Amino acid sequence: MSRDARFADGGEAPLNLRAESAEDLAVMAALVQDAVLPVSEIRYEPKARRLSMLLNRFRWEDKARAEAEGRAYERVQALFVISDVLKVASQGFDRRDSDLVLSVLDIAFEPGEEGAGRVVLVLAGDGALAAEVECLALDLRDVTRPYGAVSGQAPQHPE
Repeated sequence: MSRDARFADGGEAPLNLRAESAEDLAVMAALVQDAVLPVSEIRYEPKARRLSMLLNRFRWEDKARAEAEGRAYERVQALFVISDVLKVASQGFDRRDSDLVLSVLDIAFEPGEEGAGRVVLVLAGDGALAAEVECLALDLRDVTRPYGAVSGQAPQHPE
């Protein structure tokens, strides 16, 4: 039996977060760690100065509760948007390969002058996606109801 829609079960609500500082970014990076997305779900809109991605995010915030209740781990689709983007670059993967699925390991900010800098999504397999930004302004918003993680496992990282 598949289980859908934990948000409706109680006081829990979909995430809707904004990062404008290094501290905010650390929280957001932890929440998107191990998110997966096909290359086809990355959009750069130069005129709008926006880089957006539709992620399949592991619900780290629900992991302990899922274990305590003996139920499946969950993922949720989330919209991840970087605003005030001046330029985008990538390395380690082909942005034209629409069948390629990427896995996010971390998000970093390399500060520049007067609030500008680079937001870097570190990807598994030595890949990266970098956005030159005028200022740090990232949004993460869950846009679907949670669903059971297909693998049934929580992502693991060697220590």
